[in-house]
Amino acid sequence: MGQIGAIILATSFIQLANGFFTTLVSLRFGLEAFDPAFEGLVMSSYFVGFTIGAVACGPLIQRIGHIRSYAAFAGITIAAAAIMAVNTTLWTWGISRVAVGFGCVGVFVTTESWLNSKASPELRGRTFASYMIGTFLALALGQMLIGTMPIEGSAPFNVIVVLFAVAIVIVSSTYADPPAIVPERHLPFLDLMRAAPLGVAGCVVAGMVSSTFYAVGPAWMLLNGISQPTISLVMLAAVLGGLGFQVPIGRFSDRHDRRLVLGAIALGFTVAAIALAVLPHTLGTVLSIAVVLGGFMSTLYPVSVAHTMDNMAGERLVAISSRVILASGIGSIIGPFTGSWIMGRHEINGVLYCMAGATAVLGILAGTLAVRSKAARQDRPFQVMTPQAVQIALAIEVDR
Repeated sequence: MGQIGAIILATSFIQLANGFFTTLVSLRFGLEAFDPAFEGLVMSSYFVGFTIGAVACGPLIQRIGHIRSYAAFAGITIAAAAIMAVNTTLWTWGISRVAVGFGCVGVFVTTESWLNSKASPELRGRTFASYMIGTFLALALGQMLIGTMPIEGSAPFNVIVVLFAVAIVIVSSTYADPPAIVPERHLPFLDLMRAAPLGVAGCVVAGMVSSTFYAVGPAWMLLNGISQPTISLVMLAAVLGGLGFQVPIGRFSDRHDRRLVLGAIALGFTVAAIALAVLPHTLGTVLSIAVVLGGFMSTLYPVSVAHTMDNMAGERLVAISSRVILASGIGSIIGPFTGSWIMGRHEINGVLYCMAGATAVLGILAGTLAVRSKAARQDRPFQVMTPQAVQIALAIEVDR
C-alpha cells in the first residue's frame, strides 16, 4: 500500500491546485477586463485540452511508463501556469489553458490506471474510495484557498506551480514496477450513441452545466462586488454538496431504474437553478441552494456513465470510458463559451435559466424513455466521481 498511498497523496496535491486554479482564472477575468465572449473561449479551452488528452494520452503512457508520464503531464501544467503568470494576453491564456487541460487529464488517467493495476482485488474498492475522498477534500481546500490569498499578480500561479512540483517529487521518489498495459478496443462514437443515447446526452449536459457553473459563477460574483472569502464559501458549498450526494444517490441508482434516477437528478438541478435565480441572494439562501445545486450537478455524470455501461457489452468498458469523456468534454467546451456570452447580455439569471433548460430537457427525455421502455437492464455499479464531470475517468486498461 506504500506506493498506492503516495500516488493518492500526490494526486490530491494536483486536485488541490486544480480546484484553486479553475476558480482563480474565473476571478482573474474580472481584473484583466477581457471581453466576456472571449472569457468563455478561454475557459472552454481547458476542456479542449482535456478532451484531446483523454483520447491521446494512453499511447504515451504505454510508451514511456507511468512515473515518467506523470512527471511529463504535471510538467506541462507547471509550464502553462508559469506562462499565465507572466503573460496575460487573451491568446496566451487560451493556449495555456489547453495545455493545462491536457496535462491534468494525463495525470488523472495515469493515476487511475496505476491504482487499478497495483491495488489487489480485495482492496480495490477501498483504494478508490480513499482516492475519491482525497480528491473531494483537495478540491474543497482549493476553494478555501481562494478566500485566503490575493488573486492579483503572479503569487497565486506560483502556488499552483509549487503544488504540482510537490506532486512530481512524491511520485518520482516512489519505487514502483510499471503496470502492464493492455491496448484498448476501438469503439466508434456513433455506436455508443445508438446503444445508449440517454447516457451520452446526460454526459454532454453534465459537462455543460458543471463547466458553466465553475467558469461563470465566480466571475459574476466578483464583478458584483462579492468578497473573495464569500465566493470561496459558495464554491466550497457546491463541492461539499457533490461529496454528500454521491453515495446516497449512487446506491439509489443501483436499486432503481437508472433512467428515472437520472431524470430526477436533472429536474432537481433545474429546480435548484431556478430557485437560485428567483430567491433573494442572501448568504444563507445562496449557500443552501449551492449545496443542493452542487449535489445534483455532481451526480449527473456518474449516473449517466453507469446507465451507458448498463447498455454496453462488459468487455468494452475501457473504450466506453474514453468515449463518455469525449461526450462530457464536448459539453464542457460548449458550456463556458455559451455561459459567458449569455451573462454578457442577460446577467447571471440568464445563465441559470439556460442551465435549467438543458437539464429540464434531459429530465423529460429520461422520464419519457423510462416510461416507454421497460426492457431489462444490466446492473452496472455506480462509481463516485469528482464534482467537475470531466475530471477523472479511465481511458486505458491495465492488467488486474
